[in-house]
Amino acid sequence: MTPAPYCIKSGHSVREAAEMINDLRIDGLPIVDEHDRFVGMVTLRNLLQFFLQEHDNDLLLSSIPNRNMAVIRDHDSILDVHALPFEQLPVVDGQGKLIGILTRRDILDGFSKCIYKLNQKQHTAEALSIILESAYEGIAVVDENGILQEFNEAYSRFTGVRREDAIGRHVTEVIDNTNLHVTVKTGIPERGVIQNIQGQDMLVHRIPIWKEGKVVGAIGMLIFEGVTEVYKIYERLQRDHRNENVNQRPFTLKKEQDSRLTLDQIIGVSERIATIKRLTRRAARTAATVLITGESGTGKEMFAKSIHHLSPISTGPFISVNCGAIPEPLFESELFGYEEGAFTGAKKGGKPGKFELANNGTIFLDEIGEMPLMLQAKLLRVLQEKEAERVGGLNSYQINARIIAATNRDLREMVEKGFFREDLYYRLNIIQLHIPPLRERQPDIPILLSHYLKEIGEKYGTGKKSFTSEAVSVLIQYPWKGNIRELVNTIEQLVTLVDGPVIELHHLPESIRGSSPSATKKTNSPIEEARLFGTNKEKELIVQVLKTAGGNKSKAAELLGIHRTTLYQKLKKYGMM
Repeated sequence: MTPAPYCIKSGHSVREAAEMINDLRIDGLPIVDEHDRFVGMVTLRNLLQFFLQEHDNDLLLSSIPNRNMAVIRDHDSILDVHALPFEQLPVVDGQGKLIGILTRRDILDGFSKCIYKLNQKQHTAEALSIILESAYEGIAVVDENGILQEFNEAYSRFTGVRREDAIGRHVTEVIDNTNLHVTVKTGIPERGVIQNIQGQDMLVHRIPIWKEGKVVGAIGMLIFEGVTEVYKIYERLQRDHRNENVNQRPFTLKKEQDSRLTLDQIIGVSERIATIKRLTRRAARTAATVLITGESGTGKEMFAKSIHHLSPISTGPFISVNCGAIPEPLFESELFGYEEGAFTGAKKGGKPGKFELANNGTIFLDEIGEMPLMLQAKLLRVLQEKEAERVGGLNSYQINARIIAATNRDLREMVEKGFFREDLYYRLNIIQLHIPPLRERQPDIPILLSHYLKEIGEKYGTGKKSFTSEAVSVLIQYPWKGNIRELVNTIEQLVTLVDGPVIELHHLPESIRGSSPSATKKTNSPIEEARLFGTNKEKELIVQVLKTAGGNKSKAAELLGIHRTTLYQKLKKYGMM
């Protein structure tokens, strides 16, 4: 409204009102009494009618009738008064005193402000939505009754519950061992609390939401993917503090020999790898035999170790056996052990087998497809009877170890051809985890490149290195038949051989450059390659890389091989700004 408007006392004449309206160049003039209470309105139309009727122009204003004059209060809503059929509306307080005038222009200005505020709220809501979906941490929001109102993509991937299925349900039905509904009741925040979700210890925050002195909801956040991430940070700080000189072993050998690898260290944010991680957590809770399939180099042993570390027997030993590396004559003695004098060259006192060493723990039978048929029968007996016998021994011993098997071969096809026992196949295949090849996880490739480039560079002390967008594009297109193992070997080779800080296209091995059809043409950036798979793939790639970059758009643009302005344009295109 227009506050403190011009007005005229009711004791003045009509002529005086007309002169005042003419001097002030206004369309109407409020009339007030001696106590400033509103009593009427004189407008140009009133004055015209009055003079046409040839009334005495010295007539007092109090003689002008005011019929159907609308009066509004200072607390009335603009939505309630905008339809009233008056050009000017007097605004009065509780005592009837005139405090302002609401004109059509004022109403339009009010609506403009309302629209602006609505747009601001909409932009804020969109920004909040982008933050929730771009966050690497899982975020859940409940109302005062513990009902989920928000459930972001990271939480959805971790639990396997879709966002649309989670929202509207009580939080205890979706998240294991949650106390978020208790936080709403107590109003007490909890930070850095360990919560077991799907068999894995997680670090969480629980934060109450206060409004007008009342708790109206709570926010739950997964700060790390697992408590082991905290241990990793602690160990890294200790290592930096001691500044120890690390023996320069090949990076891939170190990874293969590290028995402490857990699910947290399996890098990837794609939907397929998130699904496998979720199934791994569920499998770890049981004692069932697990069969892990996948091409060579996909990380099957890492998943086996993750199952062991997440299981109730994690304090027991993890014994790994490569069935393809043991000579057939020694196979039985290696698995089940032997007694003294069992054969020429046998050690004095005998030797325990891998199954004995794995007692109260896990035995991992890698490359199970290479196991001879004769030993397959003995393994089947172990699975059925839970006991084994040393070579040359007379007594059986009890087996108390979880069995995880892995292979890069098609066991079903081997069963059909008679190379693998059908009964053993079904015994092993209680829970099957198929690890996807790297070429089917293209959104993970830039993340893996960035991670291993930094880690290997720190190991060899070569300083910070980076790839050009052309090199990244070719690496994304490369089929990676050796999967993660081949990728790590390639990065280790490039880090040690390339002198400068930038690894360019011509530095890549010929086998990689030659496999790309775009190698001799203009190289597309990763985001252009994603466009070939459609708009949805492009958007998915942007979201995944933004998560990897922790929301840093400059870093994300660098990983995508595009300019930051181009990234902003694409975010706006997909409604992600």
